[in-house]
Amino acid sequence: MFIQASDARSWRKCKRRVWFDNNPPADFVETEAGEFEQLIIENGNCLEKKYLEQFKQTLTVVEATSQEHTKALMKDGVDVIYQGIFIKENIIGKPDFLIRQSSGAYQPADVKLAHDADKIEIQTQLGVYRFLMETKLPALAYLATGEIMEIGDEANEKVSAYLASMQEILGAKTPPVARFSESKCRECPYQTICKPEFESKGELTLLYGLESRAAPGLEEQGYKDIKKLSVADPENIADVPFLKGHEKKQRIVLQAQSYMDGNFRQLSEITLPGGTWIHFDIEDYPLTESGQKHVYLWGFLKPNYDRADFDYIWTDAEASDRDGWEQFLAQVSEYGGQYPDLILAHFSHHEKTTIELYAKRYDMESHPVVTWLLGDESPLFDIQKPVKESLVLPIAGYGLKYICKHPNLVNFQWHEADSGSQWSIVQFARYLEEGAQGRARLKQSILDYNFDDVLATRKLELWLRALPNEFASIQAA
Repeated sequence: MFIQASDARSWRKCKRRVWFDNNPPADFVETEAGEFEQLIIENGNCLEKKYLEQFKQTLTVVEATSQEHTKALMKDGVDVIYQGIFIKENIIGKPDFLIRQSSGAYQPADVKLAHDADKIEIQTQLGVYRFLMETKLPALAYLATGEIMEIGDEANEKVSAYLASMQEILGAKTPPVARFSESKCRECPYQTICKPEFESKGELTLLYGLESRAAPGLEEQGYKDIKKLSVADPENIADVPFLKGHEKKQRIVLQAQSYMDGNFRQLSEITLPGGTWIHFDIEDYPLTESGQKHVYLWGFLKPNYDRADFDYIWTDAEASDRDGWEQFLAQVSEYGGQYPDLILAHFSHHEKTTIELYAKRYDMESHPVVTWLLGDESPLFDIQKPVKESLVLPIAGYGLKYICKHPNLVNFQWHEADSGSQWSIVQFARYLEEGAQGRARLKQSILDYNFDDVLATRKLELWLRALPNEFASIQAA
């Protein structure tokens, strides 16, 4: 079995995934890539083609067909070799480009949709190319931002670790032991194989907040599954890595109990600020030509919280990015004048960090609305914060949809069942390619989704306000 340089991405996510890639289960039926994954592939191909065409404008470019052909093209001194192939023992690498330098040596290069080359999988993959070519020249990462980053000897240790690990993984007759991770496993094609196994044995890392590095220490103490952990006394659990102190241990025991019975636990009082709440959510598009994310939709739900009370700012393209930002500031200023006790509620830190990013992008940190939004008297309120601080929920992740869709919690359902951040990116990408009629339909579907998002945070607010009085300490709206 070949160790492929391109396997570094899967290897970084999960060692078991790499094993399954090379040893497909007998009953496994590979599904087609989802719409978001297809979009990423298409954008990656477009970016690669863009650089390919740039090379062709001034240089001779020849596509390689084999390792022997690659070596022959290098011997002939071709300016740029496209899709070169290198094999050493059972290690194979296929850099997007081999670029001839004035010295006659070739430099490997890959095109990446990433905005930087610091990711371990990128450094590992390009480092393997250098290893196969036995070159001291740095490898080049052509990024979505237009930057070209060099990867040199600093990647050597990562390459050694990768190759040694892959030799062990591919030499094994059975898949390596793995832990569950909601963020990684939900996107893995082998989830339908692994997750039932995790669930049947009560794998500890199915619990939200339990680090995989903490699980072995708990298992050594006899807490080998979720059921055993759910009846544990937190005082009797010894410290383990990433699980130290009474508060963390109590929370993880309650998380196990919540997992077992499907009900939530409340740890402390929940305080929500009084005032006039306007719920706020953004949609952004990261696959821009500049590499900078473009917020194309700033959505608001104001009193009386019906569809007629949904305000939004929409900007069609990256060229109008600043205009949308300034309209957002004007809209918030208008709300502030209309509601002196304004609370601009959002879910998670994403909205606030985006405001910080835009203020810096357009050199507007001193703008009065920006200083208000980011200052000590800010109307911004992250409604996820009291949820995570005060509640233990029977869910795998504390995202808005996990919380709101659960029948024992908020029980609010989006009209588009498959909608989400990736879904909205795909819809906006289609929007950019469509004519007027298609654009109108896609825009409306995205607006409907954003309305459901802000309505969901409103429903979450009401659910929190309705919690039992013995725990609730909530100011009247």
